[in-house]
Amino acid sequence: MKRLDGKTALITGAARGIGRAFAEAYVREGARVAIADIDTARAQATASEIGAAAIAVEMDVTSQESIDNAVAKTARALGGIDILINNAALFTAAPVVEIDRAEFARVFEINVAGTLFTLQAVAKYMIQRGGGGKIINMASQAGRRGEPLVAVYCATKAAVISLTQSAGLDLIKHGINVNAISPGVVDGEHWDGVDAFFAKHENKAPGQKKQEVGDAVPFGRMGTAEDLTGMAIFLASAEADYIVAQTYNVDGGQWLN
Repeated sequence: MKRLDGKTALITGAARGIGRAFAEAYVREGARVAIADIDTARAQATASEIGAAAIAVEMDVTSQESIDNAVAKTARALGGIDILINNAALFTAAPVVEIDRAEFARVFEINVAGTLFTLQAVAKYMIQRGGGGKIINMASQAGRRGEPLVAVYCATKAAVISLTQSAGLDLIKHGINVNAISPGVVDGEHWDGVDAFFAKHENKAPGQKKQEVGDAVPFGRMGTAEDLTGMAIFLASAEADYIVAQTYNVDGGQWLN
């Protein structure tokens, strides 16, 4: 028997990267998944490539109407929602004296408000349905510490860790386990943008920052999206029923609790 047989999952930001890897892993473990993303065309393509166990759902996590519609559509199409992964997020970087107020608000709206109000919408559904569920938030090693050029992003991920603790303690009485995954540096197309930020602000050659951070990982390389899937499956499974309000590092040894 597969660990997620008969389960249904809503995964935000799942059209590509880490979210897509989670969706593929969940389907392999017997779940049906909703690929929720603001990029509808890419979400549809991803769902089609994964197969009949996946559907595409349009979701803009900055819009409550969009969140509510996506939750309702997922519940109708899949027959319920047992698992939520709050994966949608945005990275930004700048020296503290150059932080733009509009950019600050945009990143907090996606990374913090988007996480909270998607969690809230799914939790309301789970409570009304009964039977509990699993909610997994995507934090980051950036939420464990500060970084000179990444004040805003670090603050958003610290907020995700805190929200995970508070929501976990509040919702467990309904049988809803809220936990989080804290990745380190994960390779993928998003790192082109991250590398460009550091190339600009640290006067580095393209690719130099990526090489440096990969070399600094104790495991010996940057992570991949697939390195995170085992924890995502575990936290969604019955094996994690007694785990509440925790954030797990999956980072090759970069941060020690």
